Amino acid sequence: MNTYYKFCPNVFLAKCEEKHEKGEVIEVTTKHGKENESIVFNLIFERDGFYYYSIVRADGFNVQEWAKRKAERRLNWAASAEQKSNEYYEKSNKDRNFLSLGEPIKVGHHSERRHRKAIEDAWNNMGKSVEFDEKAREHERIAQYWANKADTINLSMPESVDYYEHKLAVAKEYHEGMKSGKYPREHSYSLTYAKKAVNEAQKNFDLAKKLWL
Repeated sequence: MNTYYKFCPNVFLAKCEEKHEKGEVIEVTTKHGKENESIVFNLIFERDGFYYYSIVRADGFNVQEWAKRKAERRLNWAASAEQKSNEYYEKSNKDRNFLSLGEPIKVGHHSERRHRKAIEDAWNNMGKSVEFDEKAREHERIAQYWANKADTINLSMPESVDYYEHKLAVAKEYHEGMKSGKYPREHSYSLTYAKKAVNEAQKNFDLAKKLWL
């Protein structure tokens, strides 16, 4: 059975008992027992009789699709909460014609109980309306967060090769420009940070190539 192995942040390899060829489609089983058809890319390393391969889902599901689904789910929750908010708002106004008269409660009168209940219902329903409206706004906020993640590229994707190659080129140009004076140094560590950015981009680019080329 092929299983998932956490290799580095965002990247899971297929831990396999047998060797596979690049482009081969294999089943990889999650810790919950779900099997995902996956496409084999590169053999990353061997250990204790197991082969560890970089893979992508055969159905195209990746971090971007995951973010889109999270956003869609939150938008559905927001719509449901907004509907409930409107329903409770309508309920809070069911006795508005009576309450709008502003008449005081007639203590001891046969209408006292109905009057008090109408006020209590209106108050409770308005409170629930506000509560669900706040929930809807929160779901919308989180949906926007995930929508912004829908264009994410990381090392779990073959597209990361081009992405990190570009990031490396930009980091190198900025570092060289800072050394030459093209870009100002805002503080004494500016050049150090620029070099660190180059090293990080180089590391990610090298890893992306190892995973996907």
